[in-house]
Amino acid sequence: MKKMLSLVFALVLLAQAAPATAEIKFSGDAQVRPRGEFTDIDGLDDKDDMKYYYRLRLRAAADLGDGFFAKALISSETPGWLVSVGDSNSETYDLGVSQLYFGRMMENSHYMMGRLPLNSFNNPVFDISMYPFQATEIPTFIYNNDRIYGFNYGTKVGPGELNATLCVLNNDMTENDVFEDGYAVHVAYKTNIGNVTFEPQLLAALTDADIAGGAFISGSSYAKSAYNDVTPFTVGANVTIPANKTTFTVSGFYTWADGEGTRLSLEEDCCDTQIVSTSHDVDYSAYLLRIKAQNGPITAWLDYNAADDDTDGAGDDYTNMFIWAQYNWKVHESSMGSFTIAPTVRYLATDYNDAEASRLRTELWASVSF
Repeated sequence: MKKMLSLVFALVLLAQAAPATAEIKFSGDAQVRPRGEFTDIDGLDDKDDMKYYYRLRLRAAADLGDGFFAKALISSETPGWLVSVGDSNSETYDLGVSQLYFGRMMENSHYMMGRLPLNSFNNPVFDISMYPFQATEIPTFIYNNDRIYGFNYGTKVGPGELNATLCVLNNDMTENDVFEDGYAVHVAYKTNIGNVTFEPQLLAALTDADIAGGAFISGSSYAKSAYNDVTPFTVGANVTIPANKTTFTVSGFYTWADGEGTRLSLEEDCCDTQIVSTSHDVDYSAYLLRIKAQNGPITAWLDYNAADDDTDGAGDDYTNMFIWAQYNWKVHESSMGSFTIAPTVRYLATDYNDAEASRLRTELWASVSF
């Protein structure tokens, strides 16, 4: 609580200390979310559970004039999207600077730098790149807090807009070499063909990077198999098609990596679980297909993700299907904010080398924005 009050106090001081010509706007949102979770894994007893999550986010946006701007998002840095209630309400809610970036918007171009938002909730290119074996259920949004450190430049090219971002994926401290850090470039071109929006994309690792991989639902670890020092390459596109009152979005992405790398695996015994690192000749490929529909307050989509991991000839096969369905009911809306209730259903089915598992999550999102 002391840390939270200190951050809020710092924002107020920043606003008071700003030049008279600068305009700083503050906003935010808060959410509580009870969740029922029902898991079925081959060979194990079914597991049902109730969890109670909550979240607070604070935003600051400064207009510096002549197109220059600065933005920040303060939120919990705990992976997992929201913080859940612990034993005897003993959990702590730590706030931190989740996003911080600045730049300039011009008539036909822009640039920005810092810890940038990704919009990965609507764009799965980072999901399939960083979680190729389980790219469904929006893992970048949930586990990576939907942000990345980078340098972005966008400009109008022909009838559309070209965006290029140099991304810093990780900082490798094992070698005395700046090029041992993980860098990638993300390029997207967004244009309209009639009333259809077409956005082809490329995400390519420029140096060795670390990825989470993904896992068969185990309950003990989301990333049961991960790779370090690999260079994935991803191509694909999002296509948005309006049809009367419904907007459809179709996404398709393909990723692959080969070459020397390090595999991180969990080894479990009777008393302990440890991460084991071994060198391998990495060779995997994966794809993700999504069809999404939005009609007024209703949003639903279906993801299908398949991966083939032939590292050292292992021949591991992963398939994942994910369904998201949500109804947004706006209880109250005014110039000062809004109150929304959103029943949500999330269903994940996975298959790892013919072993099957499924997980159903039923949630009630209650959110206020201010």
